[in-house]
Amino acid sequence: MSQEPQSPSRQGRPSMTASMRSSSFLREHQQYRPPSKPENHYGIDTVVEDLQATSVSPPREISPFKGIPSAENPPRIVDGQSHELSHPNCTPLPGASTNRLIATLFYKSTNPRVSNAIPSPQRNPSPKGSGQSPSLRAADSDLPPTMAPTSKLDDFPLEPPATEPEPLDHLYGANVSPMCIASFLHLMSTFPLPAGSTDLHSSHRCLKIDQSHQEHHPTVVELTLSPAPASDYLPLKDLRKHELIYRFEREWNVDVALRADTLWRRYPRLVVFDMDSTLITQEVIDLLAATIKDPPDLAARVADITHRAMMGELEFDSAFRERVKLLAGLPGTLFNELRPVLDVTNGVRPLIKALKRLGVKTAVLSGGFLPLTSWLAGELGIDYAHANEVVIDEQTGKLTGEVKGRIVGKERKRELLIEIAEKEGIALEQVVAVGDGANDLLMMEAAGLGVAWNAKPMVQMEASSRLNGDSLLDLLHLFGFTEEEVRQLSA
Repeated sequence: MSQEPQSPSRQGRPSMTASMRSSSFLREHQQYRPPSKPENHYGIDTVVEDLQATSVSPPREISPFKGIPSAENPPRIVDGQSHELSHPNCTPLPGASTNRLIATLFYKSTNPRVSNAIPSPQRNPSPKGSGQSPSLRAADSDLPPTMAPTSKLDDFPLEPPATEPEPLDHLYGANVSPMCIASFLHLMSTFPLPAGSTDLHSSHRCLKIDQSHQEHHPTVVELTLSPAPASDYLPLKDLRKHELIYRFEREWNVDVALRADTLWRRYPRLVVFDMDSTLITQEVIDLLAATIKDPPDLAARVADITHRAMMGELEFDSAFRERVKLLAGLPGTLFNELRPVLDVTNGVRPLIKALKRLGVKTAVLSGGFLPLTSWLAGELGIDYAHANEVVIDEQTGKLTGEVKGRIVGKERKRELLIEIAEKEGIALEQVVAVGDGANDLLMMEAAGLGVAWNAKPMVQMEASSRLNGDSLLDLLHLFGFTEEEVRQLSA
């Protein structure tokens, strides 16, 4: 009987030897490959080394790389080589025009990607009557409150969204990491380029670093892409809302601001702000309602109307009149008493100071009350202030529940923005509008740049840019200012 051949003895555990490794982390781990690039393209140093053992026909001497020219190795011109200082991201070729896209990545270090709106499908929701507070139960969900249409599962129009993948910043660094940049460039390379363009060029620079961390990781990075994706296939307005961009933001816990690289991007001349939940952290009408103890549920009723109006579920004008009627009987002097209670948003004071040093005009267009808006504008040094004027009974000195003149709603805010720009002789391309509610969308659309600041879901999706941080001073990074320049302007 023939015996079966014995299997060869098991070899040791496979491992990479030094000769099998390259200097490329990305290439070894297969995380990212540039499109349409040869696999053996490592860089100029590797190319020069490989040429040493290459036969050239006709034979010619190949000088090794000498580094910086010196007296012993002076620079010399070699036929067939071309050294250029121009680059597609620097200046276009004669007869061509600039077609660059600026992408600013803001890492949300103070806003970690956890869900606190809809219970996660992967976790069991807290049973009713468990005694857990709503805020604790909210932490068991995978969507932030600004990205879901409601905070109540029963009111959700469809089934809860599927759980998203593990945040990649947990794996590759809680910052705008090199892997984050590589992933973004790979994403942008999937969009079609304009006709005649064959390659996507990019450059980037760090605008802000994490000062609290010893390694000083970047938290705001600006990328310049040339050319921009084909506008006839995907206009910039639609590119900002693209599903892949949204998914990238969720995976890497960043906000991506996309802007065309124009002259006006770097030189704004008018910045217009909303007041409630933008310049200040509160809603003034809620503060007023909280002072009324009879009936006891008035503050909750006013807050509910405010929330629905900011979400875009109610028309702002009618909602505002309804809330003011609930305030009838309050003393007119209450506005003065609320001044010390106002909490100015972090970064607002140095931001206004920086804008003034740049010669930029500022305005606050509020759907709130003129007495408080005018006072706050004077305190911050804002040039223009417009808000609603409530009627005060001359005999009793109390609010009548009526509003004088037109409501400063979404249409009026847009009109005021255009009026101020025309008065100052400023083109709308050089106007920036910042707000958080649905009544700010029209003025954002009229401005050259609309910025949603910690905004409601619909505003986040419709605004041309969004910031979800802890300091409004980050607005200056959208203009291309570095952290050092921001400190100089706000000092």
